[in-house]
Amino acid sequence: MISHNYRLQFITHHNSRYSYIDSARLALDGGCQWIQLRMKNADESLMEETAIIIQQMCKDYSATFIINDNVLLAQKIEADGVHLGKDDMPIAQARKILGDRYIIGATINSFDDALTHLRSDTPDYFGCGPFRFTSTKQNIAATLGINGYRNIMRQMRSSGINIPIVAIGGICNDDITDILDCGINGIAISSSVLNADNPSAEMANISMTISNSQLQY
Repeated sequence: MISHNYRLQFITHHNSRYSYIDSARLALDGGCQWIQLRMKNADESLMEETAIIIQQMCKDYSATFIINDNVLLAQKIEADGVHLGKDDMPIAQARKILGDRYIIGATINSFDDALTHLRSDTPDYFGCGPFRFTSTKQNIAATLGINGYRNIMRQMRSSGINIPIVAIGGICNDDITDILDCGINGIAISSSVLNADNPSAEMANISMTISNSQLQY
């Protein structure tokens, strides 16, 4: 069963100050308990080396460690799971390789995307976005905004689909309460933390916002 840690996820990134490994460490220091390693177009050996380092950091913090896209690497190093994009391996194929003990997440931009994934198999959660434009992802889909999330959650409820939905894409601390008010279950953060003056403090603030918002439900 998916851990409650999914409610606050950090997607690794890098900038002029911090590496992918730095970004994970800063997020963990700020109290995040779920790290997804995303290194698009990275050399396979470098990605594996980075994954092993961040995986150990996550173990030290008792945090969940997910690898973006790379099912075979997740299996090889025994990560906690994998996150699949819309054009990645079908969920059923990933589940056949990894088995039930691994977490499998899947990206959606619409309710129809969710139905497409579900024709293959059932993921443990959906990453839904982008909320707004973000420079951390190439070939970005249409932004959803608050109204987009409301519509998707309404369609999910009316169809009896209860898979956790995690919002992603250009989200800042000030957006979180409104997004959770839509019925969204979790938040994934990247650049708003890494580009802050004090990334760990920003992550701690975001964690507090989510905790305070969820006390209302």
